[in-house]
Amino acid sequence: MAKLILTHEVTGLGTAGDVVEVKNGYARNYLLPRGFALTWSKGGEKQVESIKAARAAREVASLEEAQQLAATLSAKPVKLTVKAGESGRLFGTVKQGDIAAAVEAAGLGSIDKRKVELPEHIKSVGNYQANVRLHEDVSAVIDLQVVAG
Repeated sequence: MAKLILTHEVTGLGTAGDVVEVKNGYARNYLLPRGFALTWSKGGEKQVESIKAARAAREVASLEEAQQLAATLSAKPVKLTVKAGESGRLFGTVKQGDIAAAVEAAGLGSIDKRKVELPEHIKSVGNYQANVRLHEDVSAVIDLQVVAG
């Protein structure tokens, strides 16, 4: 087992600044090459504090603001215009960054694309839902209307 310090949030594993133990192959082949983690060392304890401070600065400042943003996001559907064929099948797929950009373009606020979770791949036009983790205790469901454009 490898002991690592996470530098980014990894779904199902932890958030930035957490010290985790994972299997060697997962650490060597996925987390370390992509920059999601650093190997743990005694000197790394100082890095943990700086990573946690940076994470706190990036997080939505307070729980109340996160709740207001969640109410705003859940109130209106977000329209996402993408290229699609005649049958309604998309040329590619809708990514988390596309959803974050559409939310910001709709004037609903700005969200981090890393906080968007899609339960399924979006490969055709239609209505979908995406989850957004705004705070440790607050998440919102966004209604997406994927239309051909």
